[in-house]
Amino acid sequence: MARSRAALRTLIASALLVPLAACGSADGGENGKDRGAAPVEGFPLTVTNCGVETVFDAPPERAVTMNQHTTEILLALGLRERMAGTAYLDDAISPKYREDYEEVTVLAEEYPSKEVLLGANPDFVYGGYASAFDKAAGRDRAFLEGAGIGTRLNVESCADGPVGLDELETEITEVARVFGVPERGAALLEEQRRRIERVEKRLADVAKPTVFVYDSGDSSAFTAGGHGIGNQIISAAGGENVFADLADDFGDVSWEQVIKRAPEVIVIHDYGGTTVEAKKKRLLGDPALADVPAIRDERFAVLPLSSAVLGVRVADAVESLAEQLHPAAG
Repeated sequence: MARSRAALRTLIASALLVPLAACGSADGGENGKDRGAAPVEGFPLTVTNCGVETVFDAPPERAVTMNQHTTEILLALGLRERMAGTAYLDDAISPKYREDYEEVTVLAEEYPSKEVLLGANPDFVYGGYASAFDKAAGRDRAFLEGAGIGTRLNVESCADGPVGLDELETEITEVARVFGVPERGAALLEEQRRRIERVEKRLADVAKPTVFVYDSGDSSAFTAGGHGIGNQIISAAGGENVFADLADDFGDVSWEQVIKRAPEVIVIHDYGGTTVEAKKKRLLGDPALADVPAIRDERFAVLPLSSAVLGVRVADAVESLAEQLHPAAG
C-alpha cells in the first residue's frame, strides 16, 4: 500500500459520515498486516506514473479499479483477493475473468462518488481514463495520495506520443511490480507477444485494407487516431488506419474527411447503449456516405471498446480483427 497516512484517511471518512470497512486483523495490523512484519522483498518501491510519484511500502491489499481495462488487468494477474471494489464497465467482462469478477464488489455502475470510494477503504486506486480521477468530483490523484491512498492511471491516458506494445509492457510490468507479482506480469506479456507475432507473421504478405474506426458520433465521427493502442491493433491485424495521422488516441473528424479517405472497412466499437446494428443503420442510411467503399460493399468489423484500449485484450483484439479483415488468410 502507499506510504500510510491512516489517521488522515480516517479523519476524512469520518467527516463525510461514511463508515469504513473493517481493515484490522486479530493482531491489530492495518489491512490485516502486522505492523512489525518484515519488509516485503522489492519494497519500498517508488513508481512515477503520468507525472505522479508514489512510494509503496508494500503491495496493495485493498485495490479499487475504475474502468474495465484496469479491472481486467488485475484479474488477469490473479489479484481478485486484493480487490476491494471495481466500477465502470464499457461492455461485458471477458469470459476469462467473469467468475473472478463476480466475486468483486461493484461500487457503482459508472464512477463512484468520493464518499463511496473512500467507504471501500482502498489503499490503491487504479484508473483507466483520466476521468476516473476527476477533481470536480473529489477523486483527483493529489487528494487520494494525500490521504495515503496510492494511485495509478493507465499510461495510454497520459502518453505524449503513439502507444504500442512498449507501453503495454510498461503498464503490465509496473502494475505487476506494484503488487509484488512481477513473474505473473512477465508471463502475461510473453503470451501477448507470442500471439500477436503469430498473427503478424501469418499476414506478412497480405494486402492491407484501409480501415476507419467508428466509435460514435452523428454530426461528426469520433474515431481512433494514431496515438492509441487501437492504431497498433489495426496494423498488427493487417489493416491500415485512415486516421493514423490524427495525433491522439481518439478524436473527432468530419464526415467529409471520412468520405475523402475512402476506407475499405469500417470497424465499429461495441459498447454502451447504442448497438452495433444501430451504428450500422446510421452509416448505411447516410446518402453522403453511399460511395465510400466500406459502405458500398457493407464491409464491417466489430470490436468491443474494452478490446481497443491498453489492457490485457490486445492480443484478443488483434486475433479477432485479423479474422474479420482477412477471413481467407487461414
